Amino acid sequence: MNAPTDIQIINDAEGKPAFVVIPYAQYVAQKIEPDRIPHEVVNRIVDGATPIRAWREHLNLTQDEVAKRMGISQPAFAQQETVAKPRKATREKIAAAFGITANQLEL
Repeated sequence: MNAPTDIQIINDAEGKPAFVVIPYAQYVAQKIEPDRIPHEVVNRIVDGATPIRAWREHLNLTQDEVAKRMGISQPAFAQQETVAKPRKATREKIAAAFGITANQLEL
């Protein structure tokens, strides 16, 4: 999977992320293999990284970039990244920022 460089997050009236716009090719790829987890991500998890950190590193994103996509601070995201099993709502928000499905964060 290529790093999502053209992802846009559209906030609602309260400033919270409401929609994610991704490139069409990425959308089609996810429809074909919606729960695919790249080998590199699995390797990082086996080496001790949380699924969130493994995906972020695989996508070549900084904590600050992800935090901005989510509309939160970098320290807040850094804290979420250390949680091995985040809540479903948190997984969904982070997955949207990554351009993946929430299921791909469950390992």
